Amino acid sequence: MPACGPSDIIGTNIISEAPDGKRAFSFQPGPIFAQIVLADEINRATPKTQSALLEAMQEHSVTVGGTIHRLVEPFFVLATQNPIEQEGTYPLPEAQLDRFFFKLIVNYSGREEMATILDRTTRSEWPQPERVMHGDEILTWQSLVREVLLAPPVQDYAIRLVMATHPQGEFATPDTNRYLRFGASPRGAQAVVLAAKVRALLQGRFNVSFEDVRSVYLPAMRHRVLLNFEAQAENVPSDQVLAAILNEVKEKAPEGAPVVR
Repeated sequence: MPACGPSDIIGTNIISEAPDGKRAFSFQPGPIFAQIVLADEINRATPKTQSALLEAMQEHSVTVGGTIHRLVEPFFVLATQNPIEQEGTYPLPEAQLDRFFFKLIVNYSGREEMATILDRTTRSEWPQPERVMHGDEILTWQSLVREVLLAPPVQDYAIRLVMATHPQGEFATPDTNRYLRFGASPRGAQAVVLAAKVRALLQGRFNVSFEDVRSVYLPAMRHRVLLNFEAQAENVPSDQVLAAILNEVKEKAPEGAPVVR
């Protein structure tokens, strides 16, 4: 993405000439009009190019020249950031980060993974992808996820975990007050709950458990909290602060505090 501009991502209006010689503007869609979009090393793109993804990721639409163009559902954006060679990069703003559902950390490949990589890339065999499900099936599953039951105590636990990231807040932990500058927005709570519902379905259950919430907390939240100067100076990662929150916040609401639904 480094050499791309906004129009290279979302598309632009171009002048086209009809057979009768008349000229008119027509919209030429960009690569964002795919259903699965990979933004490789997104932090090397300029802020304007990064911001071109904002409307697409939030509204699943693109506005060019005052005209709204809807994207085909289902629509996914995946992005990578290389933690090495940060010079000349543009960190994603908080509003952009907040629109990503999960942040996954990819470590070094293991022995078996390295063998798989070599088998796939150094031999003359070319594996052929096979369709697992089509778009309509994905949309059906997305609707089903929202039907998974979430008991009020479990929902309240997810709420308190998110609110525990707010410095000086009602449920803030000592590590929150010490290391965090800003906590997660309501999108963080939405991501935790939806991811917990997906995990419950994958395990054959139609209700969310406390363990489902705990299991998805780190990937759903690690990119939504902002570390302060002290955390950066002491090289404290966001995962360490969030792990401390998981240990501090109990499943049962504090004595005397009502469960909020």
